[in-house]
This record gives sequence, C-alpha cells and structure tokens, in this order.
Amino acid sequence: MLIRLLRTHLRPYKRPIALLVLLQFLQTSASLYLPTLNADIIDDGVVQGDAGHILSYGALMLGISLVQVVCNVGAVYYGARTAAALGRDVRAAVFDRVQSFSAREVGHFGAPSLITRTTNDVQQVQMLALMTFTLMVSAPIMCVGGIVMALGLDVPLSGVLVGVVPVLAICVTLIVRRLRPLFRTMQERLDTVNRVLREQITGNRVIRAFVRDEYEQGRFRKSNTELTDVSLGTGNLLALMFPVVMTVVNVSSIAVVWFGAHRIDSGGMQIGDLTAFLAYLMQIVMSVMMATFMFMMVPRAEVCAERIHEVLDTSSSVVPPVAPVTELRRHGHLEIRGGGFRYPGAEEPVLREVSLEARPGEVTAVIGSTGSGKSTLLGLVPRLFDATDGEVLVDGVPVADVEPRLLAKTVGLVPQKPYLFAGTVATNLRHGNPDATDAELWHALEVAQGKDFVERLEGGLDAPVAQGGTNVSGGQRQRLAIARTLVQRPEIYLFDDSFSALDYATDAALRAALARETAEATVVIVAQRVATIRDADRIVVLDEGRVVGTGRHHELMADNETYREIVLSQLTEAEAA
Repeated sequence: MLIRLLRTHLRPYKRPIALLVLLQFLQTSASLYLPTLNADIIDDGVVQGDAGHILSYGALMLGISLVQVVCNVGAVYYGARTAAALGRDVRAAVFDRVQSFSAREVGHFGAPSLITRTTNDVQQVQMLALMTFTLMVSAPIMCVGGIVMALGLDVPLSGVLVGVVPVLAICVTLIVRRLRPLFRTMQERLDTVNRVLREQITGNRVIRAFVRDEYEQGRFRKSNTELTDVSLGTGNLLALMFPVVMTVVNVSSIAVVWFGAHRIDSGGMQIGDLTAFLAYLMQIVMSVMMATFMFMMVPRAEVCAERIHEVLDTSSSVVPPVAPVTELRRHGHLEIRGGGFRYPGAEEPVLREVSLEARPGEVTAVIGSTGSGKSTLLGLVPRLFDATDGEVLVDGVPVADVEPRLLAKTVGLVPQKPYLFAGTVATNLRHGNPDATDAELWHALEVAQGKDFVERLEGGLDAPVAQGGTNVSGGQRQRLAIARTLVQRPEIYLFDDSFSALDYATDAALRAALARETAEATVVIVAQRVATIRDADRIVVLDEGRVVGTGRHHELMADNETYREIVLSQLTEAEAA
C-alpha cells in the first residue's frame, strides 16, 4: 500500500526527483573519493615528506568537499519541497474523498479516525518521503560504492565486510518485523484518544450537569494509558536498534584495525590504505545506519498508508450522475415513490415503502414517534444518502440524476442539529448564498425571528460565531440555521425538527413569517411538537418506517390511532379539537 500510495502521488514530480537523485549521486561519489585522496596524502605526502603533494591534494579535497556541500544542499532542498508537495496532495485527496462521502461512510469511519488519517497518518508518510529523499537515496550508493572502493584497496581485509553487512541486515529485519503490528495498534489507540477527547470537549456541559467528571477522567486515563503502553513497547524496540548497530560497528572496526595492522606489518598494505579502509568501513556502516533509521519509520508509515488507502478506496454510496440533468422544468414538486432505506448489515430497514407527495404552495408535515425514520426520510431528498428501494423525484426527475449543484440549489435543508461554522454571523448566513447582500441577510433574520438578538450582538452581522455555534443558545442556533436556508431561497424547504428549541410564541411567529416567505415554495416539516404541524396542508404519519396515515389534522384525529396517540400525549382532547 505504501509503494502504491507513493507511486501514485509522486508521479507528477518525476523531474525534481530525477534531479534529486543526480545530486545525491554526485555528493555521495564525492564523499567516496575523499578517503582515497586522504590515503594518497598520507602515503605520498606525509610519509615521503612532500609538502607540495600535500598542498595540491589538499586543495583538490577542498574543491571536492565544496561540490559535495553544494550537491547536498540542492538535494535536501528538492527533497523537502517534493515531500511537502506529496503531503499536500495526499491530504487533498483524502479531504476530497471524505467530502464525497455520504452520512453512511462518515459514520463507518467516524470523525476522529478521519481526522487522524488526514493529519497524523499523512504526516508519517510525508516524513518517510523526506527521509527517503535526504538519506535513503544516498545510502545504497554509499554502501555499494564503499564496498567497491574497499575491495580496491585490499581484498583480504574486505572479508570483514562479508560478516558485518549480513549481521546488520539480520538484526534490523528482526526488530522491524516486531515493530509493524505495534505501529498499527498505536495508530488505532491514537484514534481512540482523539475520539474520547472529542466527546469530552463537545459534551462538556453534559459531563458537568451529571457530575461525571471522575468517570470521564477515568475513560481518558484508560485510553491514554493504553496508547502510552504500546508507545513504550515501540520505543523499547527502537531504543534497541542503535545499540545493536553500534555494537556491530565497533566490533568490526576493532577487527579491521587488528587485521590491518598485521597486513601493514607484513607489507601487504600501506598506512594510508588502512586509514582509507577504516573511512570506507564507517561510510558503509553509516549507510546501513541510515537505512536502519528508515526501516524504523517504514512500519509506521506502511500502516498509515494502509489507513489512508482505506479511505481513498472507499466509494461513496451517493454516486454523481453520469449524464446529469442540469435544468428542472417545474418548481419544487417533490415525490417519494415506495422509498426504502436499509443500513449495510442491518436486520431491518429504517424505511419501507414510503410514498408521499409535496407540492409547491403547500406545507407537508411528517410526524412519528422517535426512531420512526423521519430524519432519514428527509435525508433522502438532498442525497445525504440514497434510497435503497423506490425513487425520490424532484420535478419528476430522480434526485440521483440531478446535477449535484442544481439539487443543492433546489433543496434547502435545516438539519435537526444545526451546525454553525467558526466565523461571523454574516459568513454563516452566506453559506446559503455567497453573493447575498446585507439587506438580504437582515430580511432572512427577520423572517427567522433572529433579527432582534443579532442586533444586540456586538458587531451585528460581523459578530463572531464560535465553532459549532457554542457561543449562542440552542434556539439562536436554530434561527440562524433557518435564516441561512432562507438566504439560499430554494424551491423546496426541508425543516428537520428545526423549531424544537423555540418557545411557543417564537415558534408561532416564525411559522407565520415563513408561511408568507415560502408561499410559492414546497415546505416539508418534520416535528415532534403537534402545535408546529397541526395546520399543515398534509400530515404524513410514520410508524416503524412505514406510512400509516396521510391527511389533515382533523381527519387523522378521527381515523388514525397512531396520530391520535401522539396528539393526546401532548394536548388535551379539547385542545386537540
């Protein structure tokens, strides 16, 4: 998965990568040539007492060192830019794929896991790419080149290398094999910590209201301890890597000096050659250590790449149409024919054979007990998820065939849990229409009964809004969400229990203002409060995902037992009449 991810997203950067490899080759070649020059200075300059030879070869070494530095700087520069570009592209790819997900896929992965995959997992792959460009590219060149140069100096002494390199490879392989499962566990437990922390921050008021501070502290302590334990396990193995490598390095250096001294004593090699051989040994070992450092990162990056590909390889259940309809002939006619929805693996469907029709200029209400599928039914219209059975049509066209932007322009949804983005009141309202004027925003706020409280805010339309709208009350959030949809001016309005946080007076005033504003539009209201929907032109009663009644309030009170039970649970017989 890691190779596939890198190959896919590094393909546009072939030219800088090729230049990077060339620079790394030049700087490594320069590094390999320097010990040979140093050996010549010792054997032909220092031993012979030839100062001119020392100066001339010294100047050559300085020139080669300068070339090495320049090439190394260039390689690091291009490596850092390419790795950063890789991280940017992978993050963008994950973000784009998540944006295409329906509510089903988002629920499958979970928001904390998607955040971790987009940030931490991508960062691990980016760091691996950076280390590869700056260290790993030169490591095999230095290792092979060092062995070749060492063989050129003294073949018998090079036998030490035959034992050193395989031992290092075996040690590194054994440690890396144990690291990989630990890194996967680490990323999963990082997901858990993110999830627990996110829940505790979001649900802070609930925790305090029920005095669950100690319980939540225990939850976080447990998940944090589990992450710490697996991190210590990986840390112990990583800490073992370098002592093992350095032990092999030091033993091999002693062996080279020991056997090299005997070779010099027998006249088989010169002092300068032994010095150069030691330098090549260190270069070979350093290349192996660089590879070791890379191998420490590879298991975690591989796990992260797998997690990233799980997102990238997941197709949304809401597929854009191949030949989208870009124009609708009528104005907001909504019809659901035999609509059904079932979550993957669920024993029972959420909706079954639901049929309803909502016409322009009318208010259609949907009511039912908790869990009857009301919100799911509304979610089928803007394609938050697609119906698994039946059809959903807007102006006679299946929503699956409508161009997504046109559908978003035609259908306006006020969700059950209104969400406001960090910014200002104006920026939130303009999500519905980026080109809306201030006058249009104030008009939408007036209809949504939010003008008075926005005027009292410091800054008015420019008043700051915290992430999630946590600095305003629940009722104010609902009114801002309704105003945001009004700014959009769609042809179909979907209100998913959007008046639940309002008092009765504000609810009544808002519905009266909405009736005037949406007189020509199709309005569908999901509500638990009977007073909100009793005057609707058509009321659809849902029970366990089925339509069990359709009609006006007085008709259903007379003929439908399910509707009658819901009404009488909130109103007296006289109030209901």
